[in-house]
Amino acid sequence: MLSSKTTNQKALLALAWVCFFWGTTWLASKIAVQGGVPGLQVAGIRQFLAGTLYIVFFLLKKQPWPKGAQWITIGILSVLNFMLSNGLSYWGLQYISSGLGAIIGAIFPLWIVIISLFEGVRLPVKALTGLVLGFGGVCIIFYDHLKDFLNADFTLGIILSVAATISWAFGTLYTKKHAANFNPYFSLGLQMFISSIALLGISRVTGQAVPLADIPAPSWWAVLYLLIIGSILTFIAYLYSLQRLPTSLASLYAYINPVVAVLLGVLIFKERINIYIAIGGAVTIAGVYLVNDAFKKER
Repeated sequence: MLSSKTTNQKALLALAWVCFFWGTTWLASKIAVQGGVPGLQVAGIRQFLAGTLYIVFFLLKKQPWPKGAQWITIGILSVLNFMLSNGLSYWGLQYISSGLGAIIGAIFPLWIVIISLFEGVRLPVKALTGLVLGFGGVCIIFYDHLKDFLNADFTLGIILSVAATISWAFGTLYTKKHAANFNPYFSLGLQMFISSIALLGISRVTGQAVPLADIPAPSWWAVLYLLIIGSILTFIAYLYSLQRLPTSLASLYAYINPVVAVLLGVLIFKERINIYIAIGGAVTIAGVYLVNDAFKKER
């Protein structure tokens, strides 16, 4: 009885860690690209280091390599989940605030609803309501940014960030349909590593990469933070909470992360927050919650 209670408390603490620290990774990502380092290069460096650590860990545990068609799945997920989703997200943060990036990043379940509609899937009313609410909230947020769209950089940042969420939605659906039949975490490391080679190669070929020696210290510290806190410790905490708490409770981080990112962005970067962002963000997150809740009940 005591052991069960202690385990539950640890799981709740792990969830609290995830809710806060995955929210802080948006700020760390912003710091990483603020030093003049291209977003694609930052994403490539982070994923190269994280992917290498995952691969070494599983090789030491004698995890077998994927075979045959499994490599096709890993290759496609490398493109969707890391090369496009993460790469475009980092690139977009060069032009928009970390808080705005976090809110846009949270809307990917809405794209899953739209993709499902095109596939002829009958969706529950709650999911469709969430879709309307979610995009309504986004409209409220951008009402205050209409004049900012005259700025080409801001517009590019929004387009890149939205494209990143669409890619993640396709990656999520593809994972459910074509998940490789072996250790998914080893697959995750391979996806990170493969995508990092592609991102670093693209950065170099397009002349967007800066010499490693010229990357400022704050950017390196931010990448190290993203690696240790974002890719390792928080991911472990998430798995721990997911295995010991109801899925509905463990998924709360998805709604709290954007709030943490917005508030820390205001405190640390002095990013602007007003009634439109506050109300629009709340409505958007409520819509995403309805969509997720509808899918859970369908499953």
